[in-house]
Amino acid sequence: MKVIRLREGKERSLLRQHPWVFAGSVAKGKADPGETVRVEADDGRFLAWAAFSPSSMIRVRAWSFDEAERIDAGFFQRRLQAAVAMRQRLAIQSNGVRLVHGEADGLPGLIVDRYDDILSVQFLSAGTERWKDVIADALLQVTGCQRLFERSDSGVRQMEGLAPAKGWLRGEGSTTVTLQEHAIRLTVDVEEGHKTGYYLDQRENRALFARLVRQFGCKSVLNCYSYTGGFSVAALAGGATEVISVDSSGPALARADAHVLLNGFDPAHHTSMDADVNGTLRQLLKDGRQFDAIVLDPPKFAPSAAHADRASRAYKDINRLGLKLLKPGGLLLTFSCSGGIGAELFHKIVAGAGLDAGVDAYLMQRLEASSDHPTTLCFPEGEYLKGLALLRR
Repeated sequence: MKVIRLREGKERSLLRQHPWVFAGSVAKGKADPGETVRVEADDGRFLAWAAFSPSSMIRVRAWSFDEAERIDAGFFQRRLQAAVAMRQRLAIQSNGVRLVHGEADGLPGLIVDRYDDILSVQFLSAGTERWKDVIADALLQVTGCQRLFERSDSGVRQMEGLAPAKGWLRGEGSTTVTLQEHAIRLTVDVEEGHKTGYYLDQRENRALFARLVRQFGCKSVLNCYSYTGGFSVAALAGGATEVISVDSSGPALARADAHVLLNGFDPAHHTSMDADVNGTLRQLLKDGRQFDAIVLDPPKFAPSAAHADRASRAYKDINRLGLKLLKPGGLLLTFSCSGGIGAELFHKIVAGAGLDAGVDAYLMQRLEASSDHPTTLCFPEGEYLKGLALLRR
């Protein structure tokens, strides 16, 4: 077994059972990509069994902090069984569920989403890549699914020295499924959709939006960065009669239109705009438009803390425009999925946007990812999605 020895004082994160060790913390030792290594403190104390990644700034990702544990097929079987069992306890109202959420489930770099009878999987680290076949077989056994599609086409793989990979690992057939999510239905293509196919992390927020639209009698709704219209369909389910979906992807908007019909809503109540969101917000403001409810769910503006300043300006600008476009008493759901923007900073950004817009709002609720995308006490970085539900004063 190869040994990675840390510099003096650099063992603190592993002692807190945080799974990452950065390159600058390593004193000596090396291994092949994804190889299991023994991580020791500078005095030789055992710290963790981990996967080594020679290309990544995160040089070591811990599998286990138990010296007696062995990293083998049985280990992955146990971890996957535990992750799936936890989701079963959550009683999620959908046939689209995140089964494995990386570090939160003790499997750094592994994302597994179930879309009906298809498992859509991302192997995002050197360690998961090395154990790919073992993990794939264990997933089928644990879940009872017969089909597994790989979506390891994220840019994160490049930082691990890994090429993108996409396609069937187990099984074959159509990659399109229909999700039942609370009271609405949505179609997902696990081959071409964003992330592993869709944004399952917003499931509970879409259901919340439908309830709030109905509660506050919102009739006119603007859904920005709408993708395939999940929040738009939720608005229609809540009783909205004018919903505008704005996105820069024509195919995504075509699917949004199809979702309106799939759920039995009048297509006359929904308009798709293939346009830049920022420019659209400015034009709507010039036109004197206002809305009862607005959703701002932009893509990741800050992939890391290094991008936080520039991203903060972008978040502030769209929220300033959004708050101006809200009617008094109107509802705003605003989100950031940027890991480089924490919840406290996001609140400050939106507060600053309100000051610039001359608008104050009641903070009704802080929003986060659905419960099948958990954050653990030892790995707070897992809390990537944060949002605010605001009611304009």
